[in-house]
Amino acid sequence: MRIAFLITPQMLVTSLTNAYELLYAANQTAKIRLSDQYDKIEMVKIATQQERADFGTGLSLQPDQIISRDAFDMVYLPALWRNPRPVVKQNQAIVDWVRWQYEHGAIINATGTGVCFVAEAGLLNEKPATTHWHHLEKFAQDYPLVELKRQHFITNAGKIYCAASINAQTDLTLHHVHRIFGKEISDHLAQHFSHEVRQPFDRLSFTQKENTNHPDEVILQAQLWMQNHLNKAAISMRKLAELFGMSQRNFTRRFRSATNMTPLQYLQSQRLTEAKELLQNSNLSIAEIAYRVGYIDVSYFTKLFKQFSSITPKEYRTTVRAKLFSSNSRLTDN
Repeated sequence: MRIAFLITPQMLVTSLTNAYELLYAANQTAKIRLSDQYDKIEMVKIATQQERADFGTGLSLQPDQIISRDAFDMVYLPALWRNPRPVVKQNQAIVDWVRWQYEHGAIINATGTGVCFVAEAGLLNEKPATTHWHHLEKFAQDYPLVELKRQHFITNAGKIYCAASINAQTDLTLHHVHRIFGKEISDHLAQHFSHEVRQPFDRLSFTQKENTNHPDEVILQAQLWMQNHLNKAAISMRKLAELFGMSQRNFTRRFRSATNMTPLQYLQSQRLTEAKELLQNSNLSIAEIAYRVGYIDVSYFTKLFKQFSSITPKEYRTTVRAKLFSSNSRLTDN
């Protein structure tokens, strides 16, 4: 997989190097852990000129090549300092290059105000997008055809991903790491690049497909039923299917078609997500939390939780509580 990292005038350098270093670390970790004898990804720094790019912060980057009709599998567009519109308007070559890459199959990832490059290319018309909170109003005025999702930090419309901030970009990049290298590598990086427990991609993002291409009302009702009965220890998938007038086989087929998950996988993900909330925000014991989300056997709950989060419930609570305590302490000191 070839990934392009676009260097632009007036860019926030960390909005590019953050994703670059995450993907570099993923590639190196995969070579060690999975015994790969080759690089799964090739990372290329792209700019409109070959000269080293110097930035007002004292940082500089050397492009590997200039933009051309060289197709990439994935593209990262950085955030821009201050008002992004002059940079976007003065760099039509970048706008055209982004459009060409998309038309030739590239996945586009834009961070913060870098989303303007994608919008200017017309690729977000009638599609969801997000951007940095400070520029939401102006973005909505400049690109009225874009479906701006103000309450979401990440949006996904087919091959286009928008991240509102560098933190959101980290979650998005870990999502790509998961897709490319697998869960083991993405979990490893999440624990080492962030002292806090990161939110799963699907909790932060607005995905066009998930929100518009699920017209199966019966399955929606089944999902709602499961959400309202997480504490029931013995939920039989056969009886649940009968409740909604289907055989278990047909129910599983329709459920997977609508959600890309089996009914059991969905139920487990909802239970473990609720368990995370309780671990973070309550003083209930782990046994009590397991019971509240439908698990009588604490050891089985712990095993599932570790598969879901790569750490035990106790480790998760310790980590998130440390983060919350640190934040609250700073507020108290002030």
